[in-house]
Amino acid sequence: MSEKLPLSVAIITYNEEEDLPKTLESVKDIASEIIIVDSHSTDKTVEIAKAYGAKVYKEEWKGFGKQKNSALEKCTQPWILSIDADEVVSPELKESIIKELKNPKFDCYEINRKTFYLGKFLEHVWFPEWRLRLFKKGKAFFSGDIHETIKCKGKVGRLEGLLYHYSFKNLEEHFSKTIKYAKISAEAEFKKGKKFKLYKLFLNPAWAFFKIYFLKGGILDGVRGLAVAKNCSYSRFIKYMFLWELHEKNKNKGDKYE
Repeated sequence: MSEKLPLSVAIITYNEEEDLPKTLESVKDIASEIIIVDSHSTDKTVEIAKAYGAKVYKEEWKGFGKQKNSALEKCTQPWILSIDADEVVSPELKESIIKELKNPKFDCYEINRKTFYLGKFLEHVWFPEWRLRLFKKGKAFFSGDIHETIKCKGKVGRLEGLLYHYSFKNLEEHFSKTIKYAKISAEAEFKKGKKFKLYKLFLNPAWAFFKIYFLKGGILDGVRGLAVAKNCSYSRFIKYMFLWELHEKNKNKGDKYE
């Protein structure tokens, strides 16, 4: 049986009723507290979270980085495990966390994430994928509104065991999210004054596919690897199309683009 640790688990949510139970089930035995910042879910997310004893805070969406930092600020334990609502701590990882926190040697720890995609775990593309997720309170913070990054103010180590990532329920969800995030990314770059470059519309998608499918081993994951590579390529293409569209709409306002 696992033991409670001086550990807060921080999660941000929005309509996660399907994935959240197995996420909370995987950490309930070791977490002294579970902090959830919810963006006004309309399903049973909050009800499920409270059933597991989580402290739930409802807040307006501020972007991934700011939302996750808000969750970190509410944690009271010396250590924080920051995970997503579609991630599950494996038994091996749980034991690794218990062992390490008895005699910690680092300020922050990276965890290897393995993604479940279209009915099967990917063995090559998106794996191994080391993510900084466990850290002393005050030693790490997030930045970025779309693909957030986390930085550690101290020494970084690695833990044994996997963090299972149940990313997309189906292809439709994958591609719909790709379009959503590509548009947000284009809008952010437009606000920063980034110009549209025609050559990027051709080269960046091609490079993205080549990198994922060949350099990252997507070809070894069969059709699933091909789908990931194609999606990554499409993401780059549609982002630059959205950027082009924004510049077109602003031509009459004196905006110039290349």
